[in-house]
Amino acid sequence: MVAVGSSAAVSPALLGYPLLAGQSWRYLVAGLLLLFFRRRPAKSAPPVQRPSARQWLRIGLLAATGMAGFNVCLLQAVQRVDPSTVGAVIGAAPVVLAIAGPLGAARRPSARITVSAAVTTAGVCVVQLAGSGSVGGLLYALGALACECCFSLLAVSLLPSLGARRLSGLACLLAALMLGATAALVEGAHALRWPTPGEGLALGYLTLVVTALAFFLWYAGIGVLGVDRAGLFAGVVPLTAVLLGPLLGTGRLTTTSFLGALAIGAAVLYGVSAPTPQSAGADRAAAQEGGPMPDQPTSPAEASNS
Repeated sequence: MVAVGSSAAVSPALLGYPLLAGQSWRYLVAGLLLLFFRRRPAKSAPPVQRPSARQWLRIGLLAATGMAGFNVCLLQAVQRVDPSTVGAVIGAAPVVLAIAGPLGAARRPSARITVSAAVTTAGVCVVQLAGSGSVGGLLYALGALACECCFSLLAVSLLPSLGARRLSGLACLLAALMLGATAALVEGAHALRWPTPGEGLALGYLTLVVTALAFFLWYAGIGVLGVDRAGLFAGVVPLTAVLLGPLLGTGRLTTTSFLGALAIGAAVLYGVSAPTPQSAGADRAAAQEGGPMPDQPTSPAEASNS
């Protein structure tokens, strides 16, 4: 989430580059890297199974919503609503994940994590500090929120058999195809424009750090923490952007944003320190004892509620 938050300092370099085409190239290269640089399995390890038709459908839905759909909704929202409003709406993701994640696993949401998620969301709203815009823009922002949550919730049944690295790579490739096709229709020949050196560096950073590395870390993390606890860290995105702004000279730290950042940090620490569910505890113990790595096929318990 720190990596994702740092993208706020890099994205301005791409304001003149075709958005959909840039995202398509970003996901394509990241997906190939994630699938190519995989640890070679031991000779005694079972053969890696190909995704079933049902799994491909779920991966397609994840790519269409959590990646391609999120980018489209975000683009439409910021054209109609103040970016701070969009950020505040998407900042409600911790609350949604804190409730939807446990319900999807047929267990009661943790009161402590739900409270932490609510405080995290409130802190995000304080940091973003209300903007203005149209009803249509607000609906697109809500769509981006839904897509952001689907990015985690749709991975629940995929992580045990695919692992964090393989799931991230396959989803990136499908998202690249979707965004590439949309770019051809919307941006036309302009989508093939060669990036300037500055744009190339920005795309490289977004590809390697914000996509390939961050996606793998996110899926590996929720396999241990559970989606409700991991969802709290969504509040780190605006927190990172706020703190990096003054350091990079692209923003300033106000009293309001500082207080909001403190609220986010305290809420995340409070929620993450909650008693660990049995399934997540078993996964942590397996990891400490040299159990399977997140990018290898694992038992269903590892991705419980992720």
